[in-house]
Amino acid sequence: MIRLRRPVDEGGMHHLSTLPQRVVTIYLPLAVFLIVLLFPFYWMGLTTLKPNEEMLNLQDFNPFWVENPTLAHIKKLLFETAYPAWLWNTMLVAVVSTFISLFCAVLAAYAIERLRFKGARATGMAIFLAYLVPPSILFIPLATMVFKLGIFDTKLALILTYPTFLIPFCTWLLMGYFRSIPYELEECALIDGATRLQILVKIMLPLAVPGLISAGIFAFTLSWNEFIYALTFISASQNKTVPVGVITELVEGDVYHWGSLMAGALLGSIPVAIFYSFFVEHYVSSMTGAVKE
Repeated sequence: MIRLRRPVDEGGMHHLSTLPQRVVTIYLPLAVFLIVLLFPFYWMGLTTLKPNEEMLNLQDFNPFWVENPTLAHIKKLLFETAYPAWLWNTMLVAVVSTFISLFCAVLAAYAIERLRFKGARATGMAIFLAYLVPPSILFIPLATMVFKLGIFDTKLALILTYPTFLIPFCTWLLMGYFRSIPYELEECALIDGATRLQILVKIMLPLAVPGLISAGIFAFTLSWNEFIYALTFISASQNKTVPVGVITELVEGDVYHWGSLMAGALLGSIPVAIFYSFFVEHYVSSMTGAVKE
């Protein structure tokens, strides 16, 4: 009896061998995705360089192009507002809050996943559920604590309140990554006489670098873009962060300084986008470890 073999797909993706097929299935969707993703940055840059007459007169000027570029909006932003101070405040608060959150999250995630105490799973779930509480509810009791501690209108108020929503998610993310590390490594270290602290520092953390990078990116970007707490706890112009300073200082009544607003948004978003692009592979890797058992 002769059996007919099914043809083997040696090329893997032979259906994409012709140029029209590749254009329809790969290049066209990729082009659409890039346009949708990059258009906000293009529009911010376009508005930043447009003079006011081109920005407001859409009948005589093309809204998607600039004919007479100007740096007046950037000059107004950098030299007529406290934007450099806002940028420094945002960077300081984001970096310090990220380090505090990562430190607490590492200790919590390691204890929940590796010490195997009773109720560890329930504790981990409770920590993650705390992340789901809306910040608009938390900032009311936090405002009372900030006033009582005497740190209102200081950067310390943001540094101490941001970890309240950063630690829960970072802990959940690192729990998933610690769970993917073999227990045998830890058991061998315990047999050799290593302490829990030595295991954490010399074994777990080096293996969890992608997870730490991912949690750090999340904490940093969320701190950088946070608005509600920064608006509530900061009132002095020199202490504001970029998201709050741009909105409150460049909107005068019903007058919107669109050029400077877009310049502030562009200058504030580009550093985060560049920073994220360097670690996107680690971010995806750790998210995969966080959701698998």
